[in-house]
Parts: sequence; structure tokens; C-alpha cells
Amino acid sequence: MIEIADIETAAERIAGHVVRTPTVPSPGLSALLGVPVTAKLELLQHTGSFKVRGAAAKLLALSESERAAGVVAVSGGNHGIALAVTAAALDVKATVVMPRSAPVRAVEIAQASGATVRVTDDMAGAFALTTELREEGLTLVHPFDDPVVIAGQGTVGLEFAEDAGELTDVLVSIGGGGLIAGVAAALRARRPGVRVWGVETEGAQAMSEALAAGGPVPVALSSIVSTLSAPAVSQLTYGHVAELVTEVLVVPDREAVQGSLDLADHAKVWAEPAAGCLLPAARRVLERVGEDARLGLVVCGGNATTTDMMAWTDHFSLR
Repeated sequence: MIEIADIETAAERIAGHVVRTPTVPSPGLSALLGVPVTAKLELLQHTGSFKVRGAAAKLLALSESERAAGVVAVSGGNHGIALAVTAAALDVKATVVMPRSAPVRAVEIAQASGATVRVTDDMAGAFALTTELREEGLTLVHPFDDPVVIAGQGTVGLEFAEDAGELTDVLVSIGGGGLIAGVAAALRARRPGVRVWGVETEGAQAMSEALAAGGPVPVALSSIVSTLSAPAVSQLTYGHVAELVTEVLVVPDREAVQGSLDLADHAKVWAEPAAGCLLPAARRVLERVGEDARLGLVVCGGNATTTDMMAWTDHFSLR
């Protein structure tokens, strides 16, 4: 299990390489949901998502020989952006493997940062190719199955605990589980009374399936939310969620996209559906815990284009 000392070490390591993002009360979301809401705005990272924290923590922890070998990562979008940008800043050669479903913008940003981008037919193929490249000598920077990466993501929770007012419940999106594992570990140490809830989209239910099965299992991916689409969680992230998280909720893609529109309208932030899914999940949490709740939302990323959002909005007939 990741300890608070690991997260504090990561925070010291990545200081100067990441943004201490705002933690702000949201009057608009509070009015929408009917309870006080505080948002941690990770979409304001210079790479557009929290992923830069884990990428920076890992790259800065590598030995000189590991850096010299070059690094490789598999990504549905945001981890690839984070690795490419951070590797360029540290003068490390990076290869990013993405599925064809990854946002075009993510591919373009990774390439513009100097990374080599390899595109595969699907996420399972991306993980397989990444394994091959690792066997050829590249150093793996896994998006979630790495305690150093999880500790880096846990700095989100450390800052949330330090900067937010009173909270009863915090909602965190889940792809492979690195973010929620780190955030839950930080909050358990700093705010032990706070409940942590995970949120997935239908068709990207790797953690829900793992909890039902008693351990990580492969899942079929069909969600439009590529940034949450891990073909399986890891034993490491599963263990943290099983022990530290109250429950994992699953919402349809349509509701996640509507959540992004609601975040734009009511919170005045441009968030991708990986963060939009938090709003429908928050309504379910409130049904369970009651009107005395004080919610915290980790708004994990904003790397969706206007074209993406218009296409999803049309697809789900949301306008």
C-alpha cells in the first residue's frame, strides 16, 4: 500500500514541474446539486490533466541508465500527453503507444512535444505493443501499475486535503485506478473521516469488474471515454480501491457527456467526459448519504476539443 510518506516524497520531487492547481468552492455546482461542492481543478495542469504528476514523479526517479534507454508508455490520451511533455522538458526520448480511439489532439500534442507515437487498433493492442517495446530495452512508465506513479497522483489528494474546507465525500474518476488509489491513500491519512467514491463509465468498468470478481480481470471496452478505458486494473490499484474506497459507481456515456456540458454551464470549466461522469455519480452519492453532504470533485482533465464535444452531443441527442 502507498503510504502518506511516499506521497509527500513525490510532492517534493515534482515541485516546480507541475501546477498546484486551484481547489475552489463552486457556487454553480453547489446550486445545481443542492449541497456545498468544492472542485479540484486538475484540468488546469499545463498538460490538461493530473497525469503529469505521476509521469513527472516516475521520470525524476529513474536512474541515468533508465533515462538514457528512453521511455515508453501506453495511453488513452492524457498519460501520453503528460509523458511526452515531461520527457521533452527533461531531455528524455519518449515513445507513446495509443489506441486508434485516442483523441486526435492527444496524438498531435505528443508528437509536437517530440515523442514517437505508435497507434494500434485498440487498447489491448496498445498494451501488447508496449510490452514488446519494453522487452526491446525501453523503460516503462506505466499509467497506473507503479507505486511511484500512484504516489505522484496522490499529490492531488494531498493538496485537496490541505486546501479544501470541510468535506464529507470525494468523487474520483477511475480508468486504471492510479488516481483514485493515490487520492484515497492521501485522504485516508490526512482526512480519515472522508468517504471516497470511484466513478467509471459503462464499457470501461475495469475496477467494478475487478471488485465483483475479487481481483483484476480483463474487460471488453466500448465506452467513448478513451481516457478511462483500461483493459484491466492492476493488483496494486485494485488493492487500494478494495480497502480504501466506499464504492465504485458506473454511469452511462451519455450521462458523462451531459456532465461535461453541465460543468461548462454551471462551473464554467471545460472538462472532458472522464470528469463529466462525476456529476451524475454525485447525484447518486447524495441519494445515499443525504443532504448534509459536502462534496469534493476531482476534475481530472480537460483534453477534449470543441469538435469532440459537438460530436458526442449530437450522437446522444443532447441539444
